Amino acid sequence: MAVVLQVGDRAITTEEIVPLLRHYQLLPQLLQEMIIDGAIAAITCTPEELSRACQEFYTQQQLPTDEARQAWQKQQGLTQLQVEALATRKLRIEKFKQATWGHKLESYFLNRKGQLDRVIYSLIRTSDEGIVQELYFRLQAGEQSFSELAQKYSQGAEAQTGGLIGPVELSSPHPKLVQMLSASQPGQLWPPVRIDKWLAVVRLEKFIPAQLDEACKARLLHELFTTWLKEQVSQQLLAINSESVG
Repeated sequence: MAVVLQVGDRAITTEEIVPLLRHYQLLPQLLQEMIIDGAIAAITCTPEELSRACQEFYTQQQLPTDEARQAWQKQQGLTQLQVEALATRKLRIEKFKQATWGHKLESYFLNRKGQLDRVIYSLIRTSDEGIVQELYFRLQAGEQSFSELAQKYSQGAEAQTGGLIGPVELSSPHPKLVQMLSASQPGQLWPPVRIDKWLAVVRLEKFIPAQLDEACKARLLHELFTTWLKEQVSQQLLAINSESVG
């Protein structure tokens, strides 16, 4: 058995590598990085992009001089090409995302929009059935403000903010709240409704529709990339485990 690594007095053989990676739960991470490298292998950068990426990389590594860079490179056992690959890796990943899923963003956004839309809403929740209807009637009649009643009666953390919650994405609240808020107009007050152990009074304050801006595009590209990467890693793990069993 060939020794591939010496750690103190222990010689690590080729046959031990995969079991050790499993033991330390490093195999998925290794597969992930290898899959990424394979995917971006054909992605190139312009000379300007390479120069800028290397400068940013050296700054992050706190290597301000050529001497410091050479010493670090020698310590890490890296060639200049490997350093450049490290420096441009993030940029090449972004280019890969754009090339692979950029043309699908609009349709993906439309499928996700219902979860990406944001709301600001007011909430009072209490376990006291005797008070919740009274609170609703006071709000409906405008006798007291939502903030005042929430601070005094709400039994959740929202009491600290006068019942005000948000902006939050519509995927965040309880499903029953999502259903109510999705069907609401700003200012609409809902009668008391049971949500798990609570009785709640809810009012939509503001609806903020999601927009496919640059930040949203980057987020959706990352979602698609992450989903793809998890699937690739899962497939590789299944193949490795099948080989081990066989």
